[in-house]
Amino acid sequence: MNHTRKTVKKRKKKKRLRRLFLLVFLLLLGGVGAFGYNIYSETKQASSKIYQALDPSGKPARNIEMRKDPFTVLLVGVENQYHDEEGRSDVVMLLTVNPKTNKVYLLSIPRDTRVYIPSEGRKDKITHSYSYGGIQSTIAAVNELIDVPIDYYVTTDFDGFQKIVDSLGGVTVDVPFTFKAQLTGSLKWHTFHKGKQELNGNEALAYVRMRKSDPRGDLGRNERQKQVIRAIIDKSTSITSLPKLDDIIADLGDHVRTNIPPADLLSFIYVYQKMKNADVENLHLKGYDETINGVYYYIPDEQSVSSINETLRQALETSNASLTRSNSPSTQNQN
Repeated sequence: MNHTRKTVKKRKKKKRLRRLFLLVFLLLLGGVGAFGYNIYSETKQASSKIYQALDPSGKPARNIEMRKDPFTVLLVGVENQYHDEEGRSDVVMLLTVNPKTNKVYLLSIPRDTRVYIPSEGRKDKITHSYSYGGIQSTIAAVNELIDVPIDYYVTTDFDGFQKIVDSLGGVTVDVPFTFKAQLTGSLKWHTFHKGKQELNGNEALAYVRMRKSDPRGDLGRNERQKQVIRAIIDKSTSITSLPKLDDIIADLGDHVRTNIPPADLLSFIYVYQKMKNADVENLHLKGYDETINGVYYYIPDEQSVSSINETLRQALETSNASLTRSNSPSTQNQN
């Protein structure tokens, strides 16, 4: 009889513990849900300031479910951008993400790459594409080289880049070799020592811009750009950064533009968190140096371009999103 009573008491105790555990779990879940909704609503409001659709109707080129479908993001760093001047596309990087295969591809296009620029009707350096018609012109120029849809873009000027890094409390990079570079604004020279180093916004900008002291030239510069972009994304999508994400975005209102809809911004963060340790493949655009009419250009190797196109088209294969390119109405590789 006593044994039976003890057994019943144990069962009741276990049942109470299960209920208590369930209650705590539901409270935590509710708290996280409220926290997530608060971040979502504040981030949505702040990101509306930087949102700029490519199409006047606001409709995207493809119907993308960011959490499921592969997508591309063109990252453009704009140099010398003023209210009355478009500036130059100093940094051009194409990010391709496939949540299904857990693969990320990152392609950096050297600024001196010679491509056909549809808005000008002739070939020129890709760095000049932005000054001929803003982000639409740069997207069209990239599409003349890389034949895949560009779903989203993010542009920032140098002030915006520095603010992003500073808002995150700096970024840590692994400096490949010791070199000196001049800081923007103060024009002071800063020494970057080989090994891991934490950089503020001003230092990070000098780090990604330097190329004359790099033995690999533009290729080495591109690698450092990728390194800092990865560090920024890692830090900005970490759980500790999410509560201040809306403040960061609000501060960047005059310096950053993107066509990622405010409602999809947290989906992008979700995808990146899920794929944080994904295999990132750096794609290298091979080519050669050539001087034409006294102007230096980087001429892309046709076989390299073909290989990159094939890799990215395979990465974007999905039954839900057509690969039809609609951002560039021009003819490929015109002379």
